[in-house]
Amino acid sequence: MAYIHEFGIVECIEKNKEYVSYEPEKYDCIGVDGDLFDELMTKDFGEKMHQLETFAHNTNRSYKNLAYFGITLIPPSSHRQFLNIVYEANDEYKSKELEELMKKIAEAIKESKWMIHFGV
Repeated sequence: MAYIHEFGIVECIEKNKEYVSYEPEKYDCIGVDGDLFDELMTKDFGEKMHQLETFAHNTNRSYKNLAYFGITLIPPSSHRQFLNIVYEANDEYKSKELEELMKKIAEAIKESKWMIHFGV
């Protein structure tokens, strides 16, 4: 069975809210194939992702990386680093999905908005 990781933009982040519901349509999410994502996490990109400052499920729970089995909130302060990681990965994989993710990250940067990631 295929699985995907989904990424979207949060219009207004709610401090202290527990983001626990799977709502990709609410955040206009785009998907990245789980097999591709797994491949990225086993390469050098995985080490770089472990340095990405994020939050797991709410803004009070700081985290590093993306929550593989949960919901990750990515603050605007981490978007450029995230974009650089995805850009490097796309240089190697030449993936339409990674190109779409780069566009989504660029949109979040332009609008200074948080991103949300739904793991598997």
